[in-house]
Amino acid sequence: MSKLPTAKKHFGQHFLTSPKVINIAVERPEDLIDYIIEIGPGPAVLSKHLNALELPFYVIERDQDFQSYLEPLDIKEIYFEDALKFDWPEFIETQSLQNKNAWLVSNLPYNVGSPLFVNFLQLSFITNMTLMFQKEVGVKTFAYNDEMSSLKALSMTYFTSWKGCHVPPGAFSPPPKVDSIVVKYKRIQSPKIAISEFKSFEKMLRLLFNSPRKKCRHALKQFNNSQVLELEIVDKRPGTLTLDEIHELYTFWSIQ
Repeated sequence: MSKLPTAKKHFGQHFLTSPKVINIAVERPEDLIDYIIEIGPGPAVLSKHLNALELPFYVIERDQDFQSYLEPLDIKEIYFEDALKFDWPEFIETQSLQNKNAWLVSNLPYNVGSPLFVNFLQLSFITNMTLMFQKEVGVKTFAYNDEMSSLKALSMTYFTSWKGCHVPPGAFSPPPKVDSIVVKYKRIQSPKIAISEFKSFEKMLRLLFNSPRKKCRHALKQFNNSQVLELEIVDKRPGTLTLDEIHELYTFWSIQ
């Protein structure tokens, strides 16, 4: 591996150095993939392997200091932009990627991992993802434990997901102070709640999990929806709900 640059703390940069983790992160999904998007490629640690898969390859990187690492690769387009502000509809249109399936790969910056993930969930052209999170955040996106969360409910509504591997601090340079995790995702083609209702569903989840120790009734009573309040599950705490119960709540809550 070539010499890595100095990581910038304000960008939350930690560069992956473990060959084992790299191999897991760049393992191609079994599904049909038409192109690859990498968010935050940095010094092209993963990019070199993704580029070798010989698919159209696009990267989004906020830090222009990595230009010299990325330009030698056969990358279709390099966008030096903030991924949180990226214009996805314009990207699809200008690159003529309508009805094409994307695989998104990212070693997510710890400071913006959750908002980026929520954005990705809403992009229907992303059919597969391989993401590396701070472990505390990553485990909240899939069935790693029994407790439900807003992030997990969103994630499991639109994707099936599973653990790729645990990533200790020593797998990075510089090593972070926390453990990380690689999680893999496959989009559910016919989710119980359509992506067009994502914002409404997310709003209900935020209400529910704003007071996770209180019963669901506490969050939902302000809507004066008698159908919701008559459900037995409103007397449960949000963290104990199953995904089916959350979907049932939303079905009644959305009739306002």
